[in-house]
Amino acid sequence: MEYIQAPATSSQGNILCCTCGVPIPPNPANMCVACLRTQVDISEGIPKQVTVHFCKQCERYLQPPTTWMQCALESRELLALCLKKLKGSMTKVRLIDAGFLWTEPHSKRIKMKLTIQKEVMNGAILQQVFVVEFVIQSQMCDDCHRVEAKDFWKAVVQLRQKTAHKKTFYYLEQLILKHKLHQNSLNIKEIHDGIDFYYSTKQHAQKMVDFLQCTVPCRSKTSQRLISHDIHSNTFNYKSTFSIEIVPVCKDNVVCLSPRLAQSLGNMGQVCVCIRVTSTIHIIDPNTLQIAEVDGNTYWRTPFSSLCNPRQLEEFIVMDIDIIRNQKLGAGAGIRSNKHTLAEVWVQKTSEMDTSQQYHCRTFLGHLLNIGDMVLGFDFANSNVNDEYLNKMNPHYIPDVVLIKKSYDRTRRMKRRNWKLQEMPRDREGMDTDDERQYQDFLEDLEEDEALRKNVNIYRDAAKIPVESDTDDDGAPRISLMEMMEELSLSDATGGEGADMMTE
Repeated sequence: MEYIQAPATSSQGNILCCTCGVPIPPNPANMCVACLRTQVDISEGIPKQVTVHFCKQCERYLQPPTTWMQCALESRELLALCLKKLKGSMTKVRLIDAGFLWTEPHSKRIKMKLTIQKEVMNGAILQQVFVVEFVIQSQMCDDCHRVEAKDFWKAVVQLRQKTAHKKTFYYLEQLILKHKLHQNSLNIKEIHDGIDFYYSTKQHAQKMVDFLQCTVPCRSKTSQRLISHDIHSNTFNYKSTFSIEIVPVCKDNVVCLSPRLAQSLGNMGQVCVCIRVTSTIHIIDPNTLQIAEVDGNTYWRTPFSSLCNPRQLEEFIVMDIDIIRNQKLGAGAGIRSNKHTLAEVWVQKTSEMDTSQQYHCRTFLGHLLNIGDMVLGFDFANSNVNDEYLNKMNPHYIPDVVLIKKSYDRTRRMKRRNWKLQEMPRDREGMDTDDERQYQDFLEDLEEDEALRKNVNIYRDAAKIPVESDTDDDGAPRISLMEMMEELSLSDATGGEGADMMTE
């Protein structure tokens, strides 16, 4: 404690302290500092120990009454928050300076050195320096409490697709991870035919719905249920449910279009193959190489379903192939694909190699196939398909076999694969071997389709060493190193536990 007094304009003598008689410079109280300290304490009424509430889950501090703030140690924000705790008790003093003192990072203590001034006896101004200790007490904030409860939500987005394959879901998962739309969700729950996203606010759920409608062909329905109603303030508490249904068509599905839809798409054939599903359904006619895109609104007006699932695809071996050049299309024909080559092929099932049964068909895989290659296809000649539009077609226009994709050795591809994808943290009901097989199909689709992987973040797998050998090169497509990203693990901004940022 010390005096704050104006400098003397002329030489002046000392006086004796009225209490102890020690010679001191003249002051309004006529007392020395030691005696004045026994009479007056200007820090009286200011608490020397204060409690600060801290949420360990989200690392935020409580600013009364209900605001939670993100503050780094020894930051301006934390200094202001601590001073607001003392604001009510410092109305009669003047704050001159405030600063942090070093404490052990794990001590749950924050020490602050304060310098204050106050006018006391006969106009004397005293200045005092003291330390206030803030004790950090753990308290879970409302947001984290709702997350830990796992059943407290105000909006849910139910994403469904009635198919036997999850390729569209795997693609959608990568898009959500890339745009970081899963961060606002309280919980993500995977069920057998879809995924549920739970949110604390309706606005976050609506944002996810808008993203899904721009990303995949789908339709949505909205409903809400009244939970509580305050008649005095006229406020309502609802739980909202958004139901999103994705079109039941996946990549590599064989579909049969309605005659009206096929005519509107450029007089293409009714039996087509889905080559990609993004914001629209991309289909190709294996007889003419005509391609078309079907958006969600068009699909729901004239819906069509898949004629086969991936388990029904059979393996064929190419016996002969003939490239078709200068194919002439009829009047009103649509756009032809430049990435595919039309060809006529003779194929034989690998399960019927001991017979002479062969099948003739046209395919859009002429740029990939050679004599002796293995190819997956759907056998129309020996299958019983119940479809509204297929049953009404002229049997002359129904092909015996529709070839879907070239077949490679999966074991070799898995050994050579030196990249990986990220996954969303979610609750699973259980992952069986069929899910693993479908996930491997999706990884192979990424390797084969460059346009599909442009929207996906692919990371280099440093823990896996690809096995290379000259005899294993079967021509299977690969992802180049230039298309891969390095997976970064960002540590805490304060340097691990935050101790390195503390000043001594």
